[in-house]
Amino acid sequence: MESENRAFGLLEKYLMGPMSVVASWRFVRAIMGAGVASIPFIIVGSMFLVLNVLPQAMPFLQDFFEGTFFKFSDLYMLANKATMGILALYFGLVIGYEYTKIFAEEEELNLSPLNGALLSMFAFFMTIPQLVIENGSMSLFEKSGDGTAIISGWEVAGDGLSRLGATGIFSAIIMGIIAVQLYRLCVKRNWLVKMPDTVPDGVSRAFTALVPAFVVAIVVLLINGVLVMVGTDIFKLVAIPFGFVVNLTDSWIGLMIIYFLIHALWIVGIHGANIMGGFLLPIALTNMQHNIDGANIPFAGEFQNAFVVMGGSGATLGLCIFIAFLAKSKQLNVLGKAALAPGIFNINEPIIFGLPVVYNPYLAVPFFLAPMVSATIGYWAIKLHIVQPVIAQVPWPTPIGIGAFISTGGYFMAPVVALICGLAAFLVWLPFIKMYDSKLVKQEQGGPAVL
Repeated sequence: MESENRAFGLLEKYLMGPMSVVASWRFVRAIMGAGVASIPFIIVGSMFLVLNVLPQAMPFLQDFFEGTFFKFSDLYMLANKATMGILALYFGLVIGYEYTKIFAEEEELNLSPLNGALLSMFAFFMTIPQLVIENGSMSLFEKSGDGTAIISGWEVAGDGLSRLGATGIFSAIIMGIIAVQLYRLCVKRNWLVKMPDTVPDGVSRAFTALVPAFVVAIVVLLINGVLVMVGTDIFKLVAIPFGFVVNLTDSWIGLMIIYFLIHALWIVGIHGANIMGGFLLPIALTNMQHNIDGANIPFAGEFQNAFVVMGGSGATLGLCIFIAFLAKSKQLNVLGKAALAPGIFNINEPIIFGLPVVYNPYLAVPFFLAPMVSATIGYWAIKLHIVQPVIAQVPWPTPIGIGAFISTGGYFMAPVVALICGLAAFLVWLPFIKMYDSKLVKQEQGGPAVL
């Protein structure tokens, strides 16, 4: 027991502490807010994409779709182009809004979240056109061919402006942070155009953004100009470190690290999925766009809830069913029945805090291992082309099998693999929960407490 307490102490000191600090950073909270705000639009756009690719998974539908839906595909796919096609714009706007709102509330500054959102969008759009140095002068890049055209610096591909899509998310995040910080600086230094009190609030608020807009324009243009002069731009520069992170999520080892960290945080009482989700959602959405374009990356969209954590963090759905109907302990039996309905929809706080899993040395090992096993099965099923990769975003509470089926574009093997993942996770839990059940039965019969 002493060694187990020492292990929990190390987790608290070296994982919970640093990650709690990181999660409290304002820009991290703003990124999390942007991700959550974007999800409804991504889900809507994804459903139209699923409709468009369904005949690829079910060839017998091809003729029917050709005579019906596909006649209007250019129309209904506008919903996809206006969501996944401009995903970076959603992120940039919401980060500007949320980041400004956080500063306004916590530093009691007279900042308008709407101005912050517009300034972020302004900064981001200045970085989108591609510039080159030719004959000693800076000019907008032009190119055509290979299915992509760059017209006056704006790269146009099948879904519209390339840099407004998922590939621009990280640049939008950086530009949003820079713009809001400059706006904050102007307000703190009182570099503002002040209007008389008789001027309507809307007009007055607009003029308070005038000086910050000039400051943002000058700073962003200088940054952009310097980068172009050295042969790059913000998009190419950001692609270097974030490309490494994206490649990490495309590896089995990277996936194991991700799920270890998520569940290590949970073990010491921190919502690991929420904290890690702030960092991982932009990557998962970028990977999903790559999959739409033909890549085969397992960690994309809602891969996590489709193949890894069925029933919630720890992949506890099978565990929940077992204790609801087969546990001998009355405590576990009642808990399982109460937690079963939420568990079907991937909500398992009743299990995590009621079992409990948090700070429970008996259940820490399967809580780590079960999702790592299910993630391994899901990862290799996609890598070996047994299952198509995730190309559509589904709501995270979607039940086991259904989420996998929809998110892979209606691929018939996806629910089978999801069920195998769920069963494998339960088999990891089984010996541990049986041992824990026996200890609780003894406790209920008057023996010593388990914890």
